[in-house]
Amino acid sequence: MPRTFSRRDFVKGSSALTLAAYASPLRAAAPPATAITPDLIAAAKKEGKVVYYTSIDLAVAEKIGKAFEAKYPGITVRVERSGAERVFQRIGQEYASRIFAVDVVNSSDAAHFIVWKRDGILAPYVPQDVAEHYAPEHKDADGFFASFRAGMSVIGYNTDLVKAADAPKSFADLLDPKWAGKLIKAHPGYSGNVMTATFQLVRELGWDYLEKLAKQKIMQVQSSTDPPKKLALGERAVMVDGNEYNALQVKEAGRPVEIVYPAEGTPFAVGPNAIFKSAPNPNAARLFQSYCFTPECQQLVIDVGALRSLHPRVKEHAGRKPLREIKLWKDDAAGVEKTADEIKARYTKIFGV
Repeated sequence: MPRTFSRRDFVKGSSALTLAAYASPLRAAAPPATAITPDLIAAAKKEGKVVYYTSIDLAVAEKIGKAFEAKYPGITVRVERSGAERVFQRIGQEYASRIFAVDVVNSSDAAHFIVWKRDGILAPYVPQDVAEHYAPEHKDADGFFASFRAGMSVIGYNTDLVKAADAPKSFADLLDPKWAGKLIKAHPGYSGNVMTATFQLVRELGWDYLEKLAKQKIMQVQSSTDPPKKLALGERAVMVDGNEYNALQVKEAGRPVEIVYPAEGTPFAVGPNAIFKSAPNPNAARLFQSYCFTPECQQLVIDVGALRSLHPRVKEHAGRKPLREIKLWKDDAAGVEKTADEIKARYTKIFGV
């Protein structure tokens, strides 16, 4: 049986609060910024491919890959998509067996990058756009990773099944007995987005809130991509914690879905990208990493993926609620890293799944 990797297998404890705070004492500073040059493109084309492990919804990840392939003909992107927790487990198992298959990784759980960095398996690399445009809190001080995307865990409802006047406006509203048997929720043991959201929910509202919520006869699914899709099909009337970008996609496709940003605050999560030290295609990995942070790719992330970008030179998509207008709960990758195993165990006990 493959070994199951706990975050405690890799590292003990943490006290920092932001991505920038994880500066290694072994490095004085991040490496110099790297531009996309003809030499880098030529070296990447000689390798001919890049392997991308990601927790982004498959359709979105493949569009990013196809856009890269169109810009750099001769280099293919192999997308391997799974939930963030499964991505973390897979890389742990591969590296334990000395299988070096992945070039670039993206995860909706920023705590994973703390673990990988401390385990010494990431390569420092700073794309020019990251160096020039990203805020310090969204890039590692040692240059090992940066926030490729941002997202939220939102409440939502099926407009064919629920009138706007009756829809929940807050987490507290989800405890109303009228929603018993009508809710759908994703699992922190699979989804990094939901792991982060669960950490923030517990921090803000306490475990007693989840204990009350568990009595609502919830349909439990795995990925945060699942609730918006099942909501659109009418399998449940209300979702507790679907990811915003899939909810926006189905809504903008004309499906009967409406998004609610909870009155108490909306769980917020960043999804970094990083390159591995043992990447089998290191030049293609660097080129892909640089491309991911360009305004071109970041605008694609917004317009096609319905995700949120932290690049200041991109534009919000018309018709969507601007990020600045949403009351966000603070992301805390260090807190998640410390408590993730406890969250999964306690959540499973409470919900019985």
